[in-house]
Amino acid sequence: MHELGVVIEVIKTVEDFAKKNGVTKIDTLVLQIGELSSMIPKYVEACYPAAVDGTLLQETKLKIEIMPGNAICKNCNKVFNLIENNNRCPRCGSQDREILSGKEFMIKEIIAC
Repeated sequence: MHELGVVIEVIKTVEDFAKKNGVTKIDTLVLQIGELSSMIPKYVEACYPAAVDGTLLQETKLKIEIMPGNAICKNCNKVFNLIENNNRCPRCGSQDREILSGKEFMIKEIIAC
């Protein structure tokens, strides 16, 4: 489970941001995780309490937004969700596509109190 190490780095980034901007209390941390990302949202949620223990974020809530894994078909230009369509274009059935989104893992928002 590599999620713990990544979440610890996120916490360090948020703490550095808070210190530089005079933020002393954070209510909510919002992360965006793509459907095609190597990060598994339920594992991120599971390790979050341990990662924030003893940090500025100890009392924060974690909110995760799942970003769709979308692609565009190189044959017919249809934009479609890769997971919902088993990696095939729903219009023409092609697997020749370019990924547009879904690999993201980023801090979307830090909500201060």
